[in-house]
Amino acid sequence: MSVSVRSFAKINLGLHIGSRREDGFHELLTVYQTIAAHDVIRVSLSRGRGIEIRCADPKVPQDESNTCYRIVDKALRAMRVRIRVIVEIDKKLPVEGGVGGASSNAVAALLGLERALRKNLSAAERLRIAAEVGSDLPLFLMGGTVLGIGRGQQVYPLEELPAIPCVVVTPAVGVSTPKAFAAWDRFRGEKARAKSGPSAVATLTAFTASDRMNELGQRLSAWLGETYSGAPQGNRRFRRGRAENLLLALVRAGIENDFEQVVFPEYPELKEAKRALEQAGAKYVSLSGSGSALYGLFATREQARLAAKRLPRQGWATMETVTLTRREYWNGIMA
Repeated sequence: MSVSVRSFAKINLGLHIGSRREDGFHELLTVYQTIAAHDVIRVSLSRGRGIEIRCADPKVPQDESNTCYRIVDKALRAMRVRIRVIVEIDKKLPVEGGVGGASSNAVAALLGLERALRKNLSAAERLRIAAEVGSDLPLFLMGGTVLGIGRGQQVYPLEELPAIPCVVVTPAVGVSTPKAFAAWDRFRGEKARAKSGPSAVATLTAFTASDRMNELGQRLSAWLGETYSGAPQGNRRFRRGRAENLLLALVRAGIENDFEQVVFPEYPELKEAKRALEQAGAKYVSLSGSGSALYGLFATREQARLAAKRLPRQGWATMETVTLTRREYWNGIMA
């Protein structure tokens, strides 16, 4: 039996990095938003035992380090099932692109495995296994507009945003998330030393990180509050027509991705891609995750379509897509 599952991508609407936790991860605050761009995952069962990963993209690992392998292994153990599982990844999303491709692939593999076996884990067990495999995975068990805190794995559904046209630019470089975090730590340490000297670095870095997390929290609250305060309660049709106001509020709130401060100097072409999206008419442009993908949000589909035609002529690889509500995400997930 073979089951196909769409593996949707995500973007980050703002991402602030806090202090390093005892477990080695960093405190994060972000709003995840799922988008329609996707890979397709096919899960097949056969006699025997073991897990096989297949993918034509040479950048995708096909051993035990693959997120699909890891989540299938954990799920089989949790369900006490012994069988041979083949996971085929039809890769369209960028590798090391910051749009959650590997994490989404893993969740799609888990959902496909459950359907193929006709056995379901509890919602709590799914979340536990997903969080063990990676910080971004739990958001794909929710979909839509999602608040992420902790190391990003603590997720809470937010009120749905209207559908927003989106163009994703995928520069021909990959950004390693662990290396981006290391660069961020060096950047914050250098700024702290410049202000207070070596003896105060740890204290000052923790203090400023906490302040900045609070600052983004306030900006996110103001943005979301402005987004919905003008709409009559329950009038979703009215809200869906407010995409441009939402984008203007997003710009006014000054919501940014911290990784841009360390990734852009290392990869100048990413800053050039951001500028190209802005010049193509995007109302809001940001790095997604640690990159390398950048996205632009547009007021209308026609503007996004024109940008998606214009940017490739300038040498940029692009994907035209749209944000997905939670219902659209789950309605579309089974291919």
